[in-house]
Amino acid sequence: MTSHDLANLVGFCGTACIIFAYGYATRQDRPNPFVQHGVNLLGAALLTISLLFNMNPASFVLEFFWAAIAIWGLVKAFRNRSNPK
Repeated sequence: MTSHDLANLVGFCGTACIIFAYGYATRQDRPNPFVQHGVNLLGAALLTISLLFNMNPASFVLEFFWAAIAIWGLVKAFRNRSNPK
């Protein structure tokens, strides 16, 4: 397996994570934010790794913002967990 093949495999795993997270959030009435944002962050990280081997600047920017939003969601979830309303 070449590094190009491995990068594509990692990218497909990232894509699967993001699709899973979107389906999970859509299916659940009250999705667990740690699952939703954690899996989204993992997906963005895997896709970013793939993009380091097969650079596409527009996709790279998209994954940066996707990861930033996931981190923001995780921070909010941690804050809400420690300060229940």
